[in-house]
Amino acid sequence: MAIGLLPIQPQGANVDSGFYAACAGLKAQSQALEVVAHNLANLNTAGFHGDQATFQSLLAVSRPAAPNVLSNVLNSATNNFGVLEGTHMDMTAGNLETTGNPLDVGVEGSGFFVIETARGTRYTRNGSFQVSSSGVLVTKAGDPVLGDPALGAKGVINVPAGPVSIASDGTLSVKGAVAGSIGLVEFAPGTKLTTEGESLLAAPEASAKPSTKPALRQGVIETSNVNSISSVVTLIGVQRQAEMLQRAMTLFDNEFNRIASTDLAKV
Repeated sequence: MAIGLLPIQPQGANVDSGFYAACAGLKAQSQALEVVAHNLANLNTAGFHGDQATFQSLLAVSRPAAPNVLSNVLNSATNNFGVLEGTHMDMTAGNLETTGNPLDVGVEGSGFFVIETARGTRYTRNGSFQVSSSGVLVTKAGDPVLGDPALGAKGVINVPAGPVSIASDGTLSVKGAVAGSIGLVEFAPGTKLTTEGESLLAAPEASAKPSTKPALRQGVIETSNVNSISSVVTLIGVQRQAEMLQRAMTLFDNEFNRIASTDLAKV
């Protein structure tokens, strides 16, 4: 967490500014706690990519030219100190775990499977597939896995009965006959991917591009990329920082009460 540099403050401003800074910091840590808890909750979710919290940093001038300028800078500092700026997805690939299931597919390197859901097209690294009663390759949630639209209606992959073979380029064959090709796409660095349930990701329209070097492995599944040990350590650290800020707020609140009962009474 980046710590902002606060300007020199006039006497009497340190109590209220400190209170608001502690309040903003506590809010940020509460949001960060939600991020870590969400990661830990998906520790065993195949293809899950954890989120990492990023915080705003603030650099305020140390010697404003006039008291009114100081007041404006101080207000800006206390309202932006320790604010959670957002989260970004950890794009590190998880481990590939052998399952022996011919319909389990893992991605080596970058790339995402394309899934058609009721909410629209979504993307995932979870290659735990199955064949529906109508013979279509689907996810465990029943959403069709998309491939090359030229090889099937609306891009779905129809899988005939028989032993399935999946090549590294995504070509799916049954008894030596090509049934379809599993689509794999990539995103440019910095593309905003939004996490949804069941390891699904939403992406801006037209941001997905066909993978130039698809590399799939049959009979394996990608595990979550969340590191349990580091996540627990992060969780403990966030909790301790939140507790520290709570204590700080209590101290500032007590100081407010002292000022109200003593100094204001003299006015």
